[in-house]
Amino acid sequence: MSGLSKESVSWVEIDEGGEGQRIDNFLFKHLKGVPKSHVYRILRGEVRVNKKRIDQTYRLKMGDLLRIPPIRVAEKPEAEYVPSIEFPILYEDEAILAINKPSGTAVHGGSGVSFGVIEQLRSARPQAKFLELVHRLDRETSGVLLVAKKRSALTGMHEIMREGNSDKRYFALILGQWKNAKQHVKLSLHKFDTPQGEKRVMVREDGQASHTIFTVVKSWPEFTLLEAQLKTGRTHQIRVHTSHLGFPIAGDDKYGDFARNKELAKHGLKRMFLHAHSISFNHPLTGEPLAISAPLAPDLQRFLNKLDAPVA
Repeated sequence: MSGLSKESVSWVEIDEGGEGQRIDNFLFKHLKGVPKSHVYRILRGEVRVNKKRIDQTYRLKMGDLLRIPPIRVAEKPEAEYVPSIEFPILYEDEAILAINKPSGTAVHGGSGVSFGVIEQLRSARPQAKFLELVHRLDRETSGVLLVAKKRSALTGMHEIMREGNSDKRYFALILGQWKNAKQHVKLSLHKFDTPQGEKRVMVREDGQASHTIFTVVKSWPEFTLLEAQLKTGRTHQIRVHTSHLGFPIAGDDKYGDFARNKELAKHGLKRMFLHAHSISFNHPLTGEPLAISAPLAPDLQRFLNKLDAPVA
């Protein structure tokens, strides 16, 4: 039978990359191409941890010795080339990496994208045992993106964000003049797929609760620069909140003013003006306060400079 290879017994010593994972989830990743039903079958009978039987809910510990029986698995297709890219580093220690993500780069592969930031980072750092996204940014959004270098940091950061103990702020340039210096926007958001299979979000009463605090940074006759503080982290939250209120983000190709976007492109703004400029939280492992910020991308800064320039 072509495309299959006979494996022998393998032994895996658990390091930081596997520590804390449920054994079934670890095996799904380790045995790519093997049906889940087969993984559960060998878990019930032939897998051993430190020579003992365990069940599927067992959480792996550092140094555990895992015995995996011989398995026939589909031979892996040749991996697609992923360029090694180190993005501008804003902060790094042994547990957390913060980068300044450029606009136009997806954070991970999928949905028609072969690879994203995380795959390129792993390619650039083959020695790294663990690299996982802490959160996501839309493809067109630039700015602070957090990556965990340890599982303990990942679970810690997820808890911090779930409990609302992080402060994430964005700069958004909107069309029109925002009325209030500071405004809380609370609207329920509903996710759906378009007939073309694209993810979209709309305001709907039965959606998920969402909350953004908008503060005016600067205004011009036709634009307002807002700082958006996220109190919840829903998909496309800032974009849908401003658009629903009649102030779409400049350059937004999903919820924006498409005719205005074409005009803006002629004047140098060729993408959505949304930038994750800062995040602050207590470090998940040390508890030390941490504040990370990303300078505004040069194309966005140039556009603001044009707005400030005196009309000839």
